[in-house]
Amino acid sequence: MNPSVGSIFCFKGEKSKFGLRAFVQLLFNQDMAILAWVSLLLLCISPVCGQETDFPEFTSETPINNVVQDPRTARVYVGAINAVYQLDGSLAKEQKLETGPKKDLRSCTPPIHNNCPDPKDTNNTNKLLLVNPFNNSLIICGSLYRGICSLVNLSNINQLIYYSDSKGERTYVASIDDSVSVVGIMSHLSTQDSNFTVFVVGKGYGSLDSSKLISTRILQNYREWVIFEGIIDASAVQAIPFVPKYLHDFRYTFKDQGFIYFLFSRTMGGTDNKNFTFISRLCEQDDHYYSYTELQLNCGPANHFNKVQAAYVASPGKELARSMTESGLYGSVLSWDRVLFVVASPDDEDHTESALCLYPLKRINQRIEDIISACYSDSGKIDGKPAVDIPYSSKTDDLCNKREKNFAARYRCGADFLPSPLASKPEFALKAEAMYTRKGLLTAVAIAVEHDHTIVFLGNSAGEVFKLHLFSHPEVYSKGPGDTTGDAVNKNLFFDSGMTHLYVTTKKKIIKIPVQSCGLKTDCQSCVGLKDPYCGWCVLEGRCTRRSDCRRAEEKNGWLWSPKQQCVKIVSFHPPNLSCKKTQQVDIHIPSLPSIGSADQLQCSFGTFQSSAIMRDSMVTCSLPEPYAIPPTPAQQDFVAVPMKIFVNKTVEVASSEYKFYNCAAAIHRSPNTPCTSCVSSGWGCQWNTRDHTCSDMSEQDTGPNIIRHRQAANCPRFENPDPVLIPVGHKTQISFEGVELNPYQNHEFVIGTELMDHNEEDIRIESGPFYSFSGYEFSYDKAHETTIFFYVKDKYSGKKIDSLLNVTLYNCSLGREDCSLCRNAEPKYNCVWCAGKRACVYEKLCSTDDSQPCPNPKITEIEPSYGPIEGGIAVTIKGSNLGIHKEDIKSITVAGVPCTHLGKHYSVSTSVVCEIGPVDPHGQLSGAVEVLVEGEKRGTSSVHFTYRDPKPTRVLPPRGPKAGGTVITIMGENLHTASKEDLTISVGNVPCIVETFGTNITCKTGEYRGDKVPSALLPVTVKYGKHTIKEVPWAFQFLQNPVVIDHQPRKSFVCGGRRIVVTGVGFSLIQKAFIKVNTSVDEWSQVSTPMEFQQPADSKNDTTLVFLSPRVNKTHDTQSFCTFLHLDNVVEELKPFDYHPDPTFEHFSNKMIAANSTIKVTGRGFSKAMTTDEAKAFVGDVPCLVNTLEDDKLYLEPPSEYKVRMRNAGTSEPLKLKIKFGSGEWEVGSVVYESKYEVPLAIIIPAVIIPMLLIIATSAYCYRRKSQQAEREYEKVKHQLENLEESVRDRCKKEFTDLMIEMEDHTNDISEGRMPFLDYKTYTDRVFFLPSKDGANDVMITGKLDIPEARKATVAQALNQFSNLLNSKTFLINFIRTLEARPDFNARAKVYFASLLTVALHGKLEYYTDIMRTLLLGLMDDYVDSKNPKLMLRRSETVVERMLCNWMSICLYQFLKDSAGEPLYKLFKAIKHQIEKGPVDAMVKKAKYTLNDTGLLGDDVEYSVLSLQVLVQGEGPDITLVKVLNCDTITQVKEKVIEQVYRNMPYSQRPKVDSVTLEWRPGSTGQILSDLDVTSVKEGRWRRMNTLAHYNVRDNATLVLSRVLHTQQSFDQSQDNHEERNALLDDDKVFHLVRPMDELDEIKSKRGSIKDKSMTKAITEICLTRLLSVKGTLQQFVDNFFRSVLCSGAVVPPAVKYFFDFLDEQALKHDNVDEETIHIWKTNSLPLRFWVNILKNPHFIFDVHTTEVMDASLSVIAQTFMDACTKTEHKLSRDSPSNKLLYAKEISTYKKMVDDYYKGIRQMVPVSDQDMNTHLAEISRAHTDKLNTQVALHQLYQYASKYYDGIIMSLDEDPAAQSKQLTLRLQQIAAALENKVTDL
Repeated sequence: MNPSVGSIFCFKGEKSKFGLRAFVQLLFNQDMAILAWVSLLLLCISPVCGQETDFPEFTSETPINNVVQDPRTARVYVGAINAVYQLDGSLAKEQKLETGPKKDLRSCTPPIHNNCPDPKDTNNTNKLLLVNPFNNSLIICGSLYRGICSLVNLSNINQLIYYSDSKGERTYVASIDDSVSVVGIMSHLSTQDSNFTVFVVGKGYGSLDSSKLISTRILQNYREWVIFEGIIDASAVQAIPFVPKYLHDFRYTFKDQGFIYFLFSRTMGGTDNKNFTFISRLCEQDDHYYSYTELQLNCGPANHFNKVQAAYVASPGKELARSMTESGLYGSVLSWDRVLFVVASPDDEDHTESALCLYPLKRINQRIEDIISACYSDSGKIDGKPAVDIPYSSKTDDLCNKREKNFAARYRCGADFLPSPLASKPEFALKAEAMYTRKGLLTAVAIAVEHDHTIVFLGNSAGEVFKLHLFSHPEVYSKGPGDTTGDAVNKNLFFDSGMTHLYVTTKKKIIKIPVQSCGLKTDCQSCVGLKDPYCGWCVLEGRCTRRSDCRRAEEKNGWLWSPKQQCVKIVSFHPPNLSCKKTQQVDIHIPSLPSIGSADQLQCSFGTFQSSAIMRDSMVTCSLPEPYAIPPTPAQQDFVAVPMKIFVNKTVEVASSEYKFYNCAAAIHRSPNTPCTSCVSSGWGCQWNTRDHTCSDMSEQDTGPNIIRHRQAANCPRFENPDPVLIPVGHKTQISFEGVELNPYQNHEFVIGTELMDHNEEDIRIESGPFYSFSGYEFSYDKAHETTIFFYVKDKYSGKKIDSLLNVTLYNCSLGREDCSLCRNAEPKYNCVWCAGKRACVYEKLCSTDDSQPCPNPKITEIEPSYGPIEGGIAVTIKGSNLGIHKEDIKSITVAGVPCTHLGKHYSVSTSVVCEIGPVDPHGQLSGAVEVLVEGEKRGTSSVHFTYRDPKPTRVLPPRGPKAGGTVITIMGENLHTASKEDLTISVGNVPCIVETFGTNITCKTGEYRGDKVPSALLPVTVKYGKHTIKEVPWAFQFLQNPVVIDHQPRKSFVCGGRRIVVTGVGFSLIQKAFIKVNTSVDEWSQVSTPMEFQQPADSKNDTTLVFLSPRVNKTHDTQSFCTFLHLDNVVEELKPFDYHPDPTFEHFSNKMIAANSTIKVTGRGFSKAMTTDEAKAFVGDVPCLVNTLEDDKLYLEPPSEYKVRMRNAGTSEPLKLKIKFGSGEWEVGSVVYESKYEVPLAIIIPAVIIPMLLIIATSAYCYRRKSQQAEREYEKVKHQLENLEESVRDRCKKEFTDLMIEMEDHTNDISEGRMPFLDYKTYTDRVFFLPSKDGANDVMITGKLDIPEARKATVAQALNQFSNLLNSKTFLINFIRTLEARPDFNARAKVYFASLLTVALHGKLEYYTDIMRTLLLGLMDDYVDSKNPKLMLRRSETVVERMLCNWMSICLYQFLKDSAGEPLYKLFKAIKHQIEKGPVDAMVKKAKYTLNDTGLLGDDVEYSVLSLQVLVQGEGPDITLVKVLNCDTITQVKEKVIEQVYRNMPYSQRPKVDSVTLEWRPGSTGQILSDLDVTSVKEGRWRRMNTLAHYNVRDNATLVLSRVLHTQQSFDQSQDNHEERNALLDDDKVFHLVRPMDELDEIKSKRGSIKDKSMTKAITEICLTRLLSVKGTLQQFVDNFFRSVLCSGAVVPPAVKYFFDFLDEQALKHDNVDEETIHIWKTNSLPLRFWVNILKNPHFIFDVHTTEVMDASLSVIAQTFMDACTKTEHKLSRDSPSNKLLYAKEISTYKKMVDDYYKGIRQMVPVSDQDMNTHLAEISRAHTDKLNTQVALHQLYQYASKYYDGIIMSLDEDPAAQSKQLTLRLQQIAAALENKVTDL
């Protein structure tokens, strides 16, 4: 069956699994072929056929490992776990070969039946699948039997050609380890007498595999060789002992021009397990692997994308080749060259992004040949720098020599003089820019070229496939939803032989999809909207096609390419429009219309009118319709737009537009009051006839003074310039105005009117000259204070309107001025007065009484609140009228006889006064009126009284709550409803409680309790009324531990929700409000612009259990992710893991016949993703079914009895609906019918049932007894084993717990409270700004040394001062920065360095620096907001301004570090150091027993003891210093601890270094110099153990002498090495300290038979991880103290932080799409992540201390925790999460709350004004600028100005502001002075 044409990447979804093919096959299997075809026809006629896309697909029963295609037959071979499938080109299954499970044991060698005592059923993972076209065989290699391969027939894979498991280790090809990657490629190998077909294999390291990294395997028996034997001595690339160190992960292999290439990632072999991408090259005919050479490939900036995922080799196509050549990054690239396309990602859990990088093979080969040539001829150097690495040899010194230059060319494939493979040094890696980057993990890539353009197909880890048009600006133009299971796309992504379809493989499915879907688009716009390089619009055929499918594509404009986004477009008409009363021909300009042949017919249509057309050049000429055929002009319009289309050959529409027919007569409707002006001002060319009062088409025949031509509105007769323009309501006011151009209306009389004159019209009087007037009208209007009146003017007798521009403003004095004071506050122009007689504000001439009378007395109508505390101190609002005009009018206020202080800032004219009441004598009068005295001795007294009273809170409920807060407490008592809610402040202890309701009782919500003691003491609840009244309920509330969530089950749900989620933990009874909330992600493919939230309250609750129903969510697209949070009052916990799966799909059936006791089988997909048998429900009609079995694609139901169903459903015999219910989702999957049956008499049924039942019961009882006894024995056996295991685990835990208790007891006493070694300001800024630079401590900005000749120093200094002045020009500096940032070679490192230089150069004017930073930040903010990605701003230092901000924060927070945060940071640093050093630290592998980082955890249980040493310092007197060390410490470690203790009062930089001192032990009369390695060092095989105190048998209280040496002595181990080499005894010795690396054990080989097990005692890793918890617990207080010191929003917040955060808040309000989460991210990126994390990870930036790798590892964990606390997003945690994430999982919510409160607290602080901030910055400038290397910074900055001189000059020349300031000239003068050259001035 041909696949239905559909959307290119609309993968067949779950609903379509039961598709047409399956449907037909089902019917055929039932011998109903005719019915099948009829059904098929009906299905295709139905709408469903057009909606669902049915691509060929195949689903495997087990996960797929490899896929390969035979290009000759188009067959596809799928290698999966335990099976290999043979499919045809349409993925229909032809054969299946079962490959497992089979009896095997990994430690055994085949044949298993001979050598393995107890084999187990083992899965067979397919490791390699290769098509061998030379003998029509398929090579299959699996993980069973040590990776042995087999040969099968390509035509029928069940026909075995060859297999043998008895040939021994030499035929072990693949790996038994599932995680080890294997790649292979077919090849030929020629020897002196034969030519062999072979396949070359690349394989990673497996512990029991063949030891060969690269092997060449023969495919025939030849002499002593057997099939699959490795026929080349692979010792050069042996896996042991090097590959365990490098951990190769092979991803791709290919051949080109006689070479075989392998692409893989590996580590560099050190302690860092970071992977790097390599490509290796091997001559195809190299029979010794001499030519094997590795080249490192770097992808992206700083090799950010360092781990290859997949690759593809193809020609780039003409356009991409041109783009690559023009970029200058790839050399010259031709369209037929071969290019390696690589997708790679960072080898880092924190980065989930990927990139596409391109490497031309010419460049790869050239770089490899450079490496080879460097080794052969130049001693391994290129340009004098070491370039060659020898990764697979322990002898690296003598392999590369200096030979003649052409040696490499002569030995292109190597020779025996170089037996070890070469590799590039990292510095000589081949670098490539990331051509395209994308979030998420890309896992597959395939390349196609269409019409000279390159299309990249990218698969990702979510099962999606993207289509990327690769050119200078790569663009993803299409995306498929992928497999709904979300499984990753397999790296085997390939095309069919015609390149028309793509085979996409996911975990268990392979699908064949077309590479394009052009034909689905039926019009040009949708066709070009695809942006698909495959597609274009075939103009003369009216189809969207590939270029090859368009017959006239080669003609100009015959095929319009989709990405160009162009269709045939009508550019213009001539004439552009026409009167609806005329007709003529129109010329249509269509430049993009292809040539019309003589055989083609061209037609035009205007609406329903059609006419033939002719084409000349790009002009098409058509006839317009006759006037009667033109549609009528729509109302309120003066034209009609008629759709116009051009057809070729009657049916193919090539262009369309609208043609406008105008109607001059309708033009006057646009403005009825000015008909003449409307007519002649229209765009149609109309004229006005004053005599006829008509608007008509312009005509040259019409002449005379009565004709006013087009655009001569100044000649229109009209009335204008009314006076006055302000008219009061209710008063008849005469209006005068002017008449212009009224000659045509001499002796005419006119009337005037408007809508507000109630259809009355008044005569117009003629005044002198051109002036007219009318007596006015008494208007009434009360809808607004003002409105505009538009007057019209008519000829009195003809009724025709004359143009009127008479517009006046009508106003009403009464509106908004209800009392005298408001009235007198009106603007004078209105002439409003308070009319006492009318008691209203009116126009002055409407008042008959004297308006000069004073305003009446104030009137008080309302008092808020009515009650106040006796102590006063609250604000009372007095409302009424005539309460003065100005706040100064209020002379005095009394409340119940007590003076009340007027608060003028809250005064509202006449209507409202606010005052603060004073205290009252509690024994005096407590109630009384309010009295206000205003200007003029006018007094107002309230009719309502104000009462003083004493509130008395007495009781609080509930009495306890969690420390996180969120508990709503109710306060009860007497007179609580005193004052107002705004006057109320409540606290519980020191914890604020936010008032929620205020009345007889008060409720408030508690904040977070931050005290150290939990549970807290019983705290008082304090209620404060206003300023002075404080009431307290003592011992009223207690804070307890927050509820703890321990687990939740189940951990997934369908999107329909409703699944019962049980959360277990402790402390839930404290919680008042519990609900579950689900947040959705927002990405580029979703249809929503803001995240959605779904909530569900708790179903039930007790202290240990919460029950929820999972919320129903809206899944808008397949890859949408959800985060699920549990809200328990203020405690927010993310439920991790908790996943949402797409709803299941069901295959529908109808009238399924079921019998009694039968089983109903329901099929579909995705059932078990988030449902179990116990939870699922099913119903026949309304009667429940029993769900027996639930599998992913099958559901087995036991239907209820027919009797039950009929009784419930009123005895009907109709088909009954079968419904399935999963949670809240309900599906009707079909209908069932109970089959009729013969009724057996009851007398027969009873005996027939009872007798067999009795027999069955008896038999079952006997069997049950025997089984029970057997089960009892088994149980006892298992119980004994579990007890033994439990005992060993208990012992281990007891030891760990003892260690933990000792640490907690001893730790605090050992932290010194001595002076903290703060760095001075210059050293601090040098380290923060410039230590991370490429030159490090030698950077010129740190050394301050410039190489300037003495004779030029004065000139240079003067020029630099001029340059400093130039930098102080904002115009110049902004141009300077933007010019640099526009240059592609101005990379991220340069931007960071430039910004730091600028910071130093402008340090003397930090106010100006801040202004520049603000300006640049505003531009950056606009860029990010406009690009719809505001959250990404400030995330990285990708611009100059981001680094400027980082430096600005560093400057402004230096004093805060010294005053506040420095002390807890230093204590944290010392605490970590103490913890690490109190246990063993392996000096070689840099791992410690006590650490926070699991990767740095010393897993082995090292025996050690603590020693106290008495240390004498030679030459410094007899004083002895006691030093605690460990007997397992190396001598260097002992020296470090001794120096630390002896010189503890000196900063680190002033202490002697380790290599400048010696340590001498004096056990008796003679002394012994201690060193790490000497002749006494213990040797274990080829390993040497570093010397320790235990090695020298140094005892407790031993005396050691520390002495200084003049020169660093040559280390003894080096001299010993030389001695050993001379004696050939210790060749290639390795050194270890505590733990000998497991992967470097002596090799134990056995060619046949089983490998002997070596007994090794190793600590259980999971138990060792308890040490992480012990260290974390010990350090917790120090971590908390540091976090609190940083995240405290009290008075210690630096002004810079408040100032900058307010700036962010202010700018966010100006942008609509910046929400609170985005502001949070901006603040986080600008302060915590940009400054605090940097300081936390690098304490030596602020302190004079020394850090180590082991220290850095622990600091990184705390820094990561700090980063996690500052993010809004929650990371899902699972058992597989990194230990350092799990370590602080419990505290992270508390830290997040601290961050939120910190940000909120800062927002509520008093703003820092620009003036205050500038004063603060000026103080910093004055204090520190003199100490900095400002001149050096200016000199370095000028180097950038010099480098980009031309661009800066061009930018300045284009800027008018720069020109006016002559900035170009100033820069040229500076250049002339600094560079000592003559410039063209």
